[in-house]
Amino acid sequence: MPNPKICVSLEETTVNSMVEEAARAVIQGADMVEVRFDRLYLTKPQATVVEDEDGNKTSTMPPVTEWAVADASELDVAESIASLKEGISLPVIFAVRSVREGGHFPGTEKQRLEILQNAIDSNVAWVDIELSIKSKDRNALVEAAKTANCQIVASQHDVEGTPSAEDIVNLVTSNASEGDLVKFCSTVNDHQDALQIVEAANNLSGQDGTPLYSLMALGKGGDWGRLHAPILGQELVYATMRDEFRLSDKGLVNVRDLQDAWRLLEY
Repeated sequence: MPNPKICVSLEETTVNSMVEEAARAVIQGADMVEVRFDRLYLTKPQATVVEDEDGNKTSTMPPVTEWAVADASELDVAESIASLKEGISLPVIFAVRSVREGGHFPGTEKQRLEILQNAIDSNVAWVDIELSIKSKDRNALVEAAKTANCQIVASQHDVEGTPSAEDIVNLVTSNASEGDLVKFCSTVNDHQDALQIVEAANNLSGQDGTPLYSLMALGKGGDWGRLHAPILGQELVYATMRDEFRLSDKGLVNVRDLQDAWRLLEY
Protein backbone atom coordinates (compact mmCIF):
# COMPACT_ATOMS: atom_id res chain seq x y z
CA MET A 1 0.00 0.00 0.00
CA PRO A 2 1.19 3.57 -0.67
CA ASN A 3 2.16 5.70 2.32
CA PRO A 4 -0.35 8.22 3.65
CA LYS A 5 -0.53 11.62 2.02
CA ILE A 6 1.37 14.34 3.88
CA CYS A 7 -0.33 17.64 4.62
CA VAL A 8 1.79 20.50 5.93
CA SER A 9 -0.17 22.76 8.25
CA LEU A 10 0.89 26.31 7.42
CA GLU A 11 1.72 28.39 10.49
CA GLU A 12 2.65 31.81 9.12
CA THR A 13 0.54 34.85 9.95
CA THR A 14 0.39 36.86 6.71
CA VAL A 15 -0.84 35.88 3.27
CA ASN A 16 2.54 36.45 1.62
CA SER A 17 4.50 34.51 4.23
CA MET A 18 1.93 31.68 4.13
CA VAL A 19 2.33 31.47 0.34
CA GLU A 20 6.11 31.33 0.77
CA GLU A 21 5.75 28.63 3.44
CA ALA A 22 3.59 26.60 1.05
CA ALA A 23 6.28 26.90 -1.64
CA ARG A 24 8.85 25.52 0.78
CA ALA A 25 6.46 22.68 1.61
CA VAL A 26 6.38 21.75 -2.10
CA ILE A 27 10.16 21.45 -2.10
CA GLN A 28 10.07 19.34 1.07
CA GLY A 29 7.72 16.82 -0.53
CA ALA A 30 4.30 17.70 0.90
CA ASP A 31 1.27 16.38 -0.98
CA MET A 32 -1.02 19.16 0.22
CA VAL A 33 -1.17 22.03 2.70
CA GLU A 34 -3.60 23.15 5.36
CA VAL A 35 -4.38 26.88 5.29
CA ARG A 36 -5.15 27.88 8.86
CA PHE A 37 -6.97 31.08 7.95
CA ASP A 38 -7.50 31.94 11.61
CA ARG A 39 -3.73 32.43 11.99
CA LEU A 40 -3.90 35.44 9.66
CA TYR A 41 -5.45 37.38 12.54
CA LEU A 42 -2.34 36.85 14.68
CA THR A 43 0.64 39.21 14.85
CA LYS A 44 3.90 37.31 15.24
CA PRO A 45 6.15 39.02 17.82
CA GLN A 46 9.89 39.41 17.58
CA ALA A 47 11.88 36.50 18.97
CA THR A 48 13.91 37.07 22.13
CA VAL A 49 17.59 36.27 21.58
CA VAL A 50 19.59 35.11 24.61
CA GLU A 51 23.36 34.59 24.63
CA ASP A 52 24.93 32.26 27.18
CA GLU A 53 28.39 32.60 28.75
CA ASP A 54 29.95 30.64 25.89
CA GLY A 55 28.55 32.97 23.28
CA ASN A 56 25.88 30.57 22.05
CA LYS A 57 22.71 32.35 20.99
CA THR A 58 19.21 30.94 21.23
CA SER A 59 16.00 32.60 20.18
CA THR A 60 12.68 31.96 21.83
CA MET A 61 9.15 33.01 20.99
CA PRO A 62 6.41 33.67 23.51
CA PRO A 63 3.58 31.12 23.40
CA VAL A 64 1.07 31.79 20.64
CA THR A 65 -1.61 32.41 23.26
CA GLU A 66 0.25 35.63 24.12
CA TRP A 67 0.42 36.98 20.54
CA ALA A 68 -1.66 39.99 19.58
CA VAL A 69 -4.92 39.17 17.80
CA ALA A 70 -6.50 41.54 15.27
CA ASP A 71 -10.20 42.31 15.07
CA ALA A 72 -12.10 40.14 12.60
CA SER A 73 -12.98 43.20 10.51
CA GLU A 74 -9.32 44.07 9.86
CA LEU A 75 -8.76 41.35 7.25
CA ASP A 76 -10.13 41.47 3.72
CA VAL A 77 -11.39 37.91 3.50
CA ALA A 78 -12.16 37.77 -0.23
CA GLU A 79 -8.84 39.33 -1.22
CA SER A 80 -6.89 37.07 1.14
CA ILE A 81 -8.55 33.89 -0.16
CA ALA A 82 -7.94 34.98 -3.77
CA SER A 83 -4.25 35.66 -3.06
CA LEU A 84 -3.80 32.34 -1.30
CA LYS A 85 -5.49 30.51 -4.16
CA GLU A 86 -3.30 32.24 -6.74
CA GLY A 87 -0.07 31.71 -4.80
CA ILE A 88 -0.38 28.11 -3.58
CA SER A 89 0.11 25.33 -6.11
CA LEU A 90 -0.67 22.35 -3.88
CA PRO A 91 -4.19 21.16 -3.02
CA VAL A 92 -5.43 23.08 0.02
CA ILE A 93 -7.37 22.04 3.10
CA PHE A 94 -9.00 25.30 4.19
CA ALA A 95 -9.63 25.70 7.92
CA VAL A 96 -10.78 28.54 10.16
CA ARG A 97 -10.23 27.10 13.60
CA SER A 98 -12.38 28.38 16.43
CA VAL A 99 -10.98 29.21 19.84
CA ARG A 100 -13.02 26.41 21.41
CA GLU A 101 -11.05 23.89 19.33
CA GLY A 102 -7.64 25.44 19.82
CA GLY A 103 -7.73 28.06 17.06
CA HIS A 104 -7.44 31.83 17.01
CA PHE A 105 -10.40 33.21 15.07
CA PRO A 106 -11.44 36.43 16.87
CA GLY A 107 -14.88 36.97 15.36
CA THR A 108 -18.32 35.50 15.81
CA GLU A 109 -19.35 32.02 14.75
CA LYS A 110 -21.48 33.56 11.99
CA GLN A 111 -18.43 35.37 10.60
CA ARG A 112 -16.37 32.18 10.77
CA LEU A 113 -18.96 30.17 8.87
CA GLU A 114 -19.18 32.90 6.23
CA ILE A 115 -15.42 32.59 5.66
CA LEU A 116 -15.76 28.82 5.25
CA GLN A 117 -18.53 29.44 2.71
CA ASN A 118 -16.31 31.92 0.85
CA ALA A 119 -13.57 29.29 0.67
CA ILE A 120 -16.02 26.73 -0.74
CA ASP A 121 -17.19 29.28 -3.31
CA SER A 122 -13.55 29.80 -4.34
CA ASN A 123 -13.35 26.11 -5.36
CA VAL A 124 -10.86 25.12 -2.69
CA ALA A 125 -9.96 21.41 -2.91
CA TRP A 126 -10.84 20.57 0.72
CA VAL A 127 -12.62 22.36 3.55
CA ASP A 128 -12.38 21.49 7.25
CA ILE A 129 -15.88 21.54 8.76
CA GLU A 130 -15.82 20.77 12.48
CA LEU A 131 -18.29 18.29 13.86
CA SER A 132 -19.05 20.70 16.69
CA ILE A 133 -20.76 23.22 14.37
CA LYS A 134 -24.53 23.41 14.94
CA SER A 135 -26.31 20.86 12.77
CA LYS A 136 -28.29 23.34 10.67
CA ASP A 137 -25.21 25.44 9.87
CA ARG A 138 -23.00 22.43 9.30
CA ASN A 139 -25.51 20.78 6.96
CA ALA A 140 -25.65 23.96 4.87
CA LEU A 141 -21.86 24.01 4.53
CA VAL A 142 -21.75 20.31 3.71
CA GLU A 143 -24.34 20.72 0.97
CA ALA A 144 -22.48 23.70 -0.46
CA ALA A 145 -19.21 21.75 -0.44
CA LYS A 146 -20.80 18.78 -2.19
CA THR A 147 -22.30 21.04 -4.85
CA ALA A 148 -18.87 22.60 -5.42
CA ASN A 149 -17.13 19.18 -5.52
CA CYS A 150 -15.12 20.29 -2.49
CA GLN A 151 -14.03 17.41 -0.28
CA ILE A 152 -14.73 17.60 3.44
CA VAL A 153 -12.59 16.97 6.49
CA ALA A 154 -14.99 16.25 9.36
CA SER A 155 -12.88 17.22 12.34
CA GLN A 156 -12.88 17.26 16.10
CA HIS A 157 -10.16 18.80 18.27
CA ASP A 158 -10.11 17.93 21.94
CA VAL A 159 -7.97 20.52 23.71
CA GLU A 160 -8.66 19.19 27.21
CA GLY A 161 -7.33 15.66 26.89
CA THR A 162 -7.61 12.34 25.08
CA PRO A 163 -10.56 9.95 25.33
CA SER A 164 -10.22 6.18 25.29
CA ALA A 165 -9.32 4.31 22.12
CA GLU A 166 -12.85 2.89 22.06
CA ASP A 167 -14.36 6.39 22.16
CA ILE A 168 -12.08 7.55 19.36
CA VAL A 169 -13.06 4.56 17.21
CA ASN A 170 -16.73 5.32 17.87
CA LEU A 171 -16.20 8.96 16.94
CA VAL A 172 -14.69 7.99 13.58
CA THR A 173 -17.17 5.28 12.66
CA SER A 174 -20.27 7.19 13.80
CA ASN A 175 -19.29 10.20 11.68
CA ALA A 176 -18.40 8.29 8.52
CA SER A 177 -21.12 10.08 6.56
CA GLU A 178 -20.12 13.55 7.77
CA GLY A 179 -17.17 14.00 5.42
CA ASP A 180 -14.71 12.40 3.04
CA LEU A 181 -12.19 12.02 5.87
CA VAL A 182 -12.65 12.06 9.65
CA LYS A 183 -9.94 13.88 11.57
CA PHE A 184 -9.40 13.69 15.32
CA CYS A 185 -6.75 15.63 17.21
CA SER A 186 -6.40 15.69 20.98
CA THR A 187 -4.02 16.86 23.68
CA VAL A 188 -2.04 14.15 25.46
CA ASN A 189 -1.13 14.50 29.11
CA ASP A 190 1.02 11.38 29.30
CA HIS A 191 2.18 8.42 27.22
CA GLN A 192 -0.92 6.44 28.15
CA ASP A 193 -2.97 9.09 26.35
CA ALA A 194 -0.69 8.81 23.33
CA LEU A 195 -1.24 5.06 23.23
CA GLN A 196 -5.00 5.63 22.91
CA ILE A 197 -4.40 7.33 19.54
CA VAL A 198 -2.22 4.45 18.32
CA GLU A 199 -4.63 1.79 19.57
CA ALA A 200 -7.63 3.51 18.00
CA ALA A 201 -5.90 3.79 14.62
CA ASN A 202 -4.76 0.18 14.81
CA ASN A 203 -8.29 -1.00 15.62
CA LEU A 204 -9.78 1.04 12.79
CA SER A 205 -7.29 -0.34 10.29
CA GLY A 206 -8.68 -3.83 10.80
CA GLN A 207 -12.35 -2.96 10.36
CA ASP A 208 -14.35 -3.35 7.17
CA GLY A 209 -16.09 -0.24 5.89
CA THR A 210 -14.00 2.12 7.98
CA PRO A 211 -14.03 5.69 6.63
CA LEU A 212 -10.78 7.45 5.76
CA TYR A 213 -9.27 8.88 8.93
CA SER A 214 -6.42 10.90 10.35
CA LEU A 215 -5.70 10.61 14.07
CA MET A 216 -3.09 12.60 15.95
CA ALA A 217 -2.33 14.40 19.19
CA LEU A 218 -0.34 17.30 20.58
CA GLY A 219 2.11 16.75 23.42
CA LYS A 220 4.76 14.15 24.27
CA GLY A 221 4.00 10.95 22.41
CA GLY A 222 1.53 12.70 20.14
CA ASP A 223 3.87 12.14 17.22
CA TRP A 224 3.60 8.34 17.47
CA GLY A 225 0.45 8.19 15.36
CA ARG A 226 2.16 10.29 12.70
CA LEU A 227 5.44 8.36 12.67
CA HIS A 228 3.72 4.98 12.39
CA ALA A 229 0.83 6.13 10.21
CA PRO A 230 1.68 3.80 7.28
CA ILE A 231 0.98 0.69 9.38
CA LEU A 232 -1.97 2.25 11.20
CA GLY A 233 -4.13 2.70 8.14
CA GLN A 234 -4.01 6.47 8.25
CA GLU A 235 -5.01 8.24 5.04
CA LEU A 236 -3.46 11.60 5.82
CA VAL A 237 -0.72 12.82 8.17
CA TYR A 238 -0.34 16.43 9.24
CA ALA A 239 3.25 17.66 9.42
CA THR A 240 4.98 20.99 9.96
CA MET A 241 7.75 23.06 8.45
CA ARG A 242 9.05 23.84 11.93
CA ASP A 243 12.36 22.25 12.88
CA GLU A 244 13.20 23.53 16.34
CA PHE A 245 14.86 21.42 19.03
CA ARG A 246 12.60 18.86 20.76
CA LEU A 247 9.75 19.43 18.34
CA SER A 248 8.53 15.93 19.20
CA ASP A 249 7.70 17.14 22.74
CA LYS A 250 4.90 19.09 21.09
CA GLY A 251 3.68 16.00 19.22
CA LEU A 252 4.73 17.54 15.90
CA VAL A 253 6.93 16.16 13.12
CA ASN A 254 8.86 18.10 10.50
CA VAL A 255 7.78 17.12 6.98
CA ARG A 256 11.27 16.03 5.89
CA ASP A 257 11.92 14.17 9.15
CA LEU A 258 8.62 12.34 8.73
CA GLN A 259 9.63 11.04 5.32
CA ASP A 260 13.08 10.08 6.60
CA ALA A 261 11.49 8.17 9.49
CA TRP A 262 9.24 6.23 7.13
CA ARG A 263 12.22 5.26 5.00
CA LEU A 264 14.25 4.28 8.08
CA LEU A 265 11.38 2.15 9.39
CA GLU A 266 10.93 0.67 5.90
CA TYR A 267 7.29 1.69 5.64
